[in-house]
Amino acid sequence: MKKILYIALSLLLTLGITGCNDWLDVNVDPDNPNNASATVESRLPWIQHYYMYAWGNASMRGVTIAGLMTQTSTTSTNGRLSGWDPIQSATTTSYQNWFIGAACNIDDMIAAAEQTGAYHYIGAAHTIHAMGYMLMADLYGEMPYSEPLGSNPTPVYDDGQTIFNGCLERLDLAIEYFNKAQEEGAVPLSAGDSWNQGNVQKWIKLCYGLKARWLNKLSKKALYNPQAVLDALAKAPQSNNESTIMKHSNAGDQDTNFTVADPYQTCVIWDCAAWGATQRFTRWFANLHSNLRGAGVIDPRRDKVFPARMSKIQVSDAGALLNYEWTRDKGVDVMYGSRRIYGALLNASVATSNVDKKYTINDANAKAAIIAFFDREGFTYTVNGNEVNVTYPKGCLYINTNDFNQVMDLEYVNMRALAVSQTGGRAENDMYYYPSTSSDAVAGTGSFWARPDSDSDILTFHEMCFIKAEVNMRQGNAAAAYTAYLDGIKASFARMQSKLQDWAATGTSNPDQQPMSQGDINAYLASGAVAQSAAELKMSDIMLQKAIAMGINVETWNDMRRFNYGAGNIGNFGQVYTDYKRPAEFTATNKIPGTSPTQENYWFRRYSQCAHETNYNRDNVEASNPLALTFANGPIWSEPVWWDKAE
Repeated sequence: MKKILYIALSLLLTLGITGCNDWLDVNVDPDNPNNASATVESRLPWIQHYYMYAWGNASMRGVTIAGLMTQTSTTSTNGRLSGWDPIQSATTTSYQNWFIGAACNIDDMIAAAEQTGAYHYIGAAHTIHAMGYMLMADLYGEMPYSEPLGSNPTPVYDDGQTIFNGCLERLDLAIEYFNKAQEEGAVPLSAGDSWNQGNVQKWIKLCYGLKARWLNKLSKKALYNPQAVLDALAKAPQSNNESTIMKHSNAGDQDTNFTVADPYQTCVIWDCAAWGATQRFTRWFANLHSNLRGAGVIDPRRDKVFPARMSKIQVSDAGALLNYEWTRDKGVDVMYGSRRIYGALLNASVATSNVDKKYTINDANAKAAIIAFFDREGFTYTVNGNEVNVTYPKGCLYINTNDFNQVMDLEYVNMRALAVSQTGGRAENDMYYYPSTSSDAVAGTGSFWARPDSDSDILTFHEMCFIKAEVNMRQGNAAAAYTAYLDGIKASFARMQSKLQDWAATGTSNPDQQPMSQGDINAYLASGAVAQSAAELKMSDIMLQKAIAMGINVETWNDMRRFNYGAGNIGNFGQVYTDYKRPAEFTATNKIPGTSPTQENYWFRRYSQCAHETNYNRDNVEASNPLALTFANGPIWSEPVWWDKAE
């Protein structure tokens, strides 16, 4: 924490680029505001951004741990998360962005708002304070909380329950301030609010939605109160129009986040998951979109979430595209595959002329699979015993390797989408991934959740529906659970369709940014992928549909922890996350030592404390948890956080 006290001061320097024209003191240089002069409307969007980046990074890493995403390397920080062999560097980014970018400004914003009676800014400050510290408690378990930030360079830690209760109290305080009329002359919330554009009623609904989310997180605890969750839901968003969703833009040159050097205006999930070329979706997540409940039905949302690439490409002598087809990502099998990746998943190259490759393949099954792949791609090849010779034609996408094990890695399509600010972006509404600036061959169409101008879903109506379905299921009210379950699925489709319509209105040529067919949606709702009656509804139906609807969101990891992943030993619900296993490559039994799925420490449960804490606040780290100083190679990673401990 000591390091943060120094670094946090630099955040004030960034306030000068907000473009504000009105300052409290006319003698203060507006391009270089200081801690006393920075206005509430200039502070709030920065606090919102840095909280969102902390959340976005936690979401990317959370779903990587949860098995929805994987990485192209087994040795990188995120790659090791996918194989459940974590290292401490994975735990820093969310911590930095919350404490250095957001938390250090909240009390000052409250103080400034109190001077002018800008009560709605105080409400927003208390809300984000609660959201940020709850995120920290979800990730790290214990955290400095009760001591004012900055007053002590080595603060003591609070336990998870203390933080949890404190965050709920902050929400009550936020609601109180939102319900107050601002003083005459106070700056309106709309002047600085990048989430709800000053709509106070949406903020109040956000607070109640957060209450419902957090109270439902106590499902393993004796103090779990289903009625309290339902009461909060009654005051939370009741339609998609009442969701809190942050909009982002795909602009040209952008200022960058001083903690991580990513653009400010682009989607935080894109910043964390698809700005680079290293992430892929998994086969388990793909199967939720293509074979849910064993029905073999394609979810219309699949083609919007899972990217496609060009295949069977034909080009003119000059290299212009003549013909092509789209091939959809099949997802990397991290749970059941003989390998997650072979060395590293390579990114596609574009053949600038015909490329001849020779592979010696002694394994008959591997040879048959590669030959079938060449047939699907339309590549010319010959087979002579164990030797396979192939010609990759000019203009095609191919994996430029001599290792036959990686030839078929084209089946795992890159999640990347290029922004205007990156080399290769053709236009603001063109967010394909082009591996070559000299070719129009598309190696990826991007993902609904992770384009530069994708939205960030902070709290949505569809999430509220699935929480309501879960709570009613726990209470044995199958009819109410079923109604909420269907409402959640329909709300998910409507939420996605609305964004797709916005994209289509820009004139984009990307097929994955076009609206879904209502006929396809109706057919899916009537299919075996969706429970058709309350009598056949299972908890797995609710939670798997929720995972689809939430996309790249840390709440899915929170849910999986509550239900012990694929163990099926919580309540009488059977295996909620069906066909779920630990990563096939898992070997880090020193960090996750459990030997049976019914053991809590069989599963990945939390982050270790980050290096800022273990380096500068070591005594308090050690006092916070008996396992805390096993951050490098010990079992702290499999120690459940407070709400995840069964009672």
